[in-house]
Amino acid sequence: MDRRIKIRHLQALTEIIRQGSLKRAAETLFLTQPAISRTLSELEEIVGAALLKRGRGGVALTAEGAFFHRFAQASLTALEQGLSGLDAAGREGAMQLRIGALPSVAARLMPDVATALGRFAPDLRLSIAEGAHGQMIAALHSCDLDLLIGRLGDPASMQGLSFTQLYLEDVAVVVRPGHPILSDPDLRRIGQFQVIYPPPSAAIRPLVERMLIASGVTVPPNRIETVSGAFGRVFTQHADAVWFISAGVVAREVADGRLARLPIATGLTQGPVGLMTRAERDESMAQRLFVQALGQTVARLGLA
Repeated sequence: MDRRIKIRHLQALTEIIRQGSLKRAAETLFLTQPAISRTLSELEEIVGAALLKRGRGGVALTAEGAFFHRFAQASLTALEQGLSGLDAAGREGAMQLRIGALPSVAARLMPDVATALGRFAPDLRLSIAEGAHGQMIAALHSCDLDLLIGRLGDPASMQGLSFTQLYLEDVAVVVRPGHPILSDPDLRRIGQFQVIYPPPSAAIRPLVERMLIASGVTVPPNRIETVSGAFGRVFTQHADAVWFISAGVVAREVADGRLARLPIATGLTQGPVGLMTRAERDESMAQRLFVQALGQTVARLGLA
């Protein structure tokens, strides 16, 4: 954008068109007629085209002016909405947002997103719900949630929803440090240990099953089926269990050395994680602020 274009240029053009004359526009903007005429001339010189035709009946837009006027109006409207949103953010309880987060997102993203959001919208009241994929999708459909972040669901569950991909995530196979399987990290050995395995309702269940089939491994009989991050973290760190879980759920524990990830190929379990909204929804200022914080966090963590 040409930095010579100022808000006063856009205001002058849009007000001249709204009032139908330079004189009335000047009065509305508390300017003299020579001043508003000079402002319009500056704008026409910057864009390199005549924007208005002057005649006895008043003023009219040229073809170039009609094209530019539409964007000038949109820019001023967007700015007014942004200022109104910031004003609303400064009022206690003015903005509220209900976010649904699948376990991998709740653990990996939401702490940093909440921190970023707190910097530029400290009075936004954020409500975060964590749950299984089907439960969260149902809550979004029923308007109990405003936004949902998680893995892309099956086509039937996504009817009426829009999905914006943020990054790709795989399933991690993790154990406690010093686990016996680490001496020979072969997926075919998991049957020797108790396994924490995704239940049938989990979005990652078919992905894990596909990986096992490709490796010639059957579903382990000695298994606990859950996607509970709280249970998995404690049980895995204190037992010889092998845990299949979305990588985001245990990203911090693996980075800190509290859990160890088996060095096995998990490319077959990779799937998109993104932002889900109801397709017909109008985006609120609170949602725009949240999406901004979300985008900053994904970029900072190097996930995109």
